[in-house]
Amino acid sequence: MLLLIIPGFVLFVSGCRQVQPVDASHQIEQKLLRQYDRWQGTPYRLGGNDLNGVDCSAFVMRVFRDEFGVEIPRTTRNQLRAGSAVNPRRLRVGDLVFFQTGRNTMHVGIVLRNGRFMHASVSQGVIIDQLGGTYWRERFIGARRVL
Repeated sequence: MLLLIIPGFVLFVSGCRQVQPVDASHQIEQKLLRQYDRWQGTPYRLGGNDLNGVDCSAFVMRVFRDEFGVEIPRTTRNQLRAGSAVNPRRLRVGDLVFFQTGRNTMHVGIVLRNGRFMHASVSQGVIIDQLGGTYWRERFIGARRVL
């Protein structure tokens, strides 16, 4: 199944068409970037859920709760079951993207426009990164829509 998902993911990050209305996409991204400004540089801390330190799933949970009033589960594993599955070719701003980063470790981030996503990086804290980078592309396992 993973082999079927990856080609679509590669198409998305290489510039496939946007399926979300531009105005809605822009409004959602502005809200996400407002949260990013608040969280940017916050260090990664496993189990953390505040500006002193946050892990990836808590960052995503807090952004959706604080900016959109949407409650999603606390853990990456449970977030992977939230909302509805999204075809990687149909990603929208605000969708959650999931990666297998270790044998038993997953990672989650939030899609922005232009092939970017924001997340709580273990090494750099809360940052914006490129979905199409080799590291993320090779580890992509799925996407969910909660908005």
